Amino acid sequence: MSLTHLPATQHRRMPWKNGRGETTEIAVHPQGAGLADFGWRLSMAGVTENGDFSIFPGIDRTLAVLSGAGINLEVQGHGSHRLTAGVEPLAFPADVPASAQLLGGPITDLNLMTRRGAYAHQLRHATDPSPLGRPDWLLVLATAPTTLHIAGQEVVLAALDALICDEA
Repeated sequence: MSLTHLPATQHRRMPWKNGRGETTEIAVHPQGAGLADFGWRLSMAGVTENGDFSIFPGIDRTLAVLSGAGINLEVQGHGSHRLTAGVEPLAFPADVPASAQLLGGPITDLNLMTRRGAYAHQLRHATDPSPLGRPDWLLVLATAPTTLHIAGQEVVLAALDALICDEA
């Protein structure tokens, strides 16, 4: 197993696919892949206004709110969902129209996306006691300074640093 520390200071900032905001790419596979050819991608975004989500053909997406009052997310064919920090993330297809209404000002969200048929994912809070199974990758995003003990190693993460464990 290998551990890769991804400091927040090195996360890649880029415009949203729809051009209405900015995303912070935390990790992508394969490394260096773009929006059209990633296998999986973990990113954060600051959402400052109501609006439509970018469409990603053939992609499954899970969204969690990291900070702020939250959003009401309307996903075509999947209903309306109220997402706030600390509640269960929402999984939905990224290739159907979705729009968000802010519940009380800007938020920061976390997005995990995988190419349907090639990869599958779970996004959940570290306090979720459900077994993980045997994932090919385990990605951890620290929402506050954190010390992890994993694979016989101690890893110290600052807020918004990430850790990738492959061959988990």
